[in-house]
Amino acid sequence: MSKPLIVQGDHTVLLDVHDSEANAARESIAPFTELEKSPEHFHTYRITPLSLWNAASAGMTPDDVIQALTDHTRFPIPPHIHSSVTELIGRYGTISLEPTDDEYTLRLVVPDEDIRRELLSRPDIAGLFQRDGVYKDGFFIRLVDRGTVKQGLIHIGYPVDDKAPLLEGDPISFSLRETTGAGKAFSLRNYQREAAEVFYGGGRPGAGYGTVVLPCGAGKTVVGMAAMDLLKTSTLILSTNVAAVHQWIDELIDKTSLTEDDIGEYTGRDKRIRPVTVATYQILVWRSDRNALFPHFDIFRKHRWGLIIYDEVHLLPAPIFRVTAEIQAIRRLGLTATLVREDGREQDVFSLVGPKRYDVPWKELEQKGWIAEAVCYEIRLDMPRELRTEYAVADKRRKFRLASENPRKIDAALQIVENHREESIIVIGMYLSQLHDIAERLDAPLITGKTPNPEREEIYRAFRAGDIRVIVVSKVANFAIDLPDASVAVQVSGSFGSRQEEAQRLGRILRPKKGQYRNSHFYTLVANQTVEEGFAANRQKFLTEQGYAYRIEHWEG
Repeated sequence: MSKPLIVQGDHTVLLDVHDSEANAARESIAPFTELEKSPEHFHTYRITPLSLWNAASAGMTPDDVIQALTDHTRFPIPPHIHSSVTELIGRYGTISLEPTDDEYTLRLVVPDEDIRRELLSRPDIAGLFQRDGVYKDGFFIRLVDRGTVKQGLIHIGYPVDDKAPLLEGDPISFSLRETTGAGKAFSLRNYQREAAEVFYGGGRPGAGYGTVVLPCGAGKTVVGMAAMDLLKTSTLILSTNVAAVHQWIDELIDKTSLTEDDIGEYTGRDKRIRPVTVATYQILVWRSDRNALFPHFDIFRKHRWGLIIYDEVHLLPAPIFRVTAEIQAIRRLGLTATLVREDGREQDVFSLVGPKRYDVPWKELEQKGWIAEAVCYEIRLDMPRELRTEYAVADKRRKFRLASENPRKIDAALQIVENHREESIIVIGMYLSQLHDIAERLDAPLITGKTPNPEREEIYRAFRAGDIRVIVVSKVANFAIDLPDASVAVQVSGSFGSRQEEAQRLGRILRPKKGQYRNSHFYTLVANQTVEEGFAANRQKFLTEQGYAYRIEHWEG
């Protein structure tokens, strides 16, 4: 039998991508590893504390992890890996939070005496224990410190199993439709129903908070609505921008019995609070100056929410972490295509919003036809001779700008658009002067951060209707924009190799499509022999982790 894995003593796992069992091995180890490198022949995964705690929260045991490795490894697993996996997974639930007779006080249960001593030696954590709050097996903490304690403990290696009760919000009466407002049949897909039910957990202690990871185009919004249907409680939905807010509202009206009067918009232009309220992160973190309070945080505190949904939770702004730490008694659902955060705060998502409760490999959904099949290309282009000297003497930031705006990218983008002349195409970039040039050459509309929201939404509407075939967009279109018929994306520049950004941009073209152009094509233009190659390699990690082949070609135009 083929054995594609090599488990190493430094907690890395090498995957031989040429082995016939590589895909099966990748699926087996994905729940408890993180991808680090993905060159041509061997991909490197790492077993980390956080990856193991996510696996533990999903019900995996140390035996499950070791068995998955054993089934696919060529050589014996180093003995200390067994011990390490057992010890780290064993930490999940070593400390738990439980209720007391006082609704404002919680019991931090720490059965191990050595761990109790360790916590008492740390002023940042021990300072949150009530003075008379030491008992035989742990400590008492105030309800309002629930999130801060969890956040502090995970940073020293103790993820907390939070079994304290969650508050019931104001009830609302609604249901999911069987026929959409547009007259189409509607029902939950199996994985959407499973994701919502795993999050809900039958209402038992230790459930009702966590993160669902699904690719763009797989219907994360529907998972949110399914969770709302299970709970039937007042809900606050937080999203990335005004266009995404309007999409949530449109979807809720289209697929549930909720009416416009039941749903409030809380943005810079409209601040209505209703049983279901959809807000932007931007308005919530607005303040008059950096020393002022966040005036809109009261939306969290002054209403009896039963559920908060964090759309694109991997983008959660730091101030929202702060208020999320205060509201641990409210059910919390994070939705995302990737748990990668460029600031490294994945542990805070784990402890404050909740662990990963459910995910499905992108390729699995592609094989079942729930998302489009995607072919990914990296197109390498030489720098023009007249720019090479300027590039050679520039500092690193200037080098990145020059490479990103390589003028040959414009001709390449135009050629790709011409090659797909019958399809719906998005050209995405970072630098406005470059995008203006491309839009002008293509005679296509341009959407940037300065484009008024009504104009943006009219362009998106025309694109969906097929009245416009090509649009040029800046990074404002990275998130939560539903463009179901887009089948080609041309990425001319990006944000320093962000895997997070790559996930979102690829997701713009993964909606399943009917007719001749069912498959999608994702092109990234990269200046040859420049710093851009290194950042492009980082973005490849995401694509390879999802199982996509990544073809590198040279443009000779």
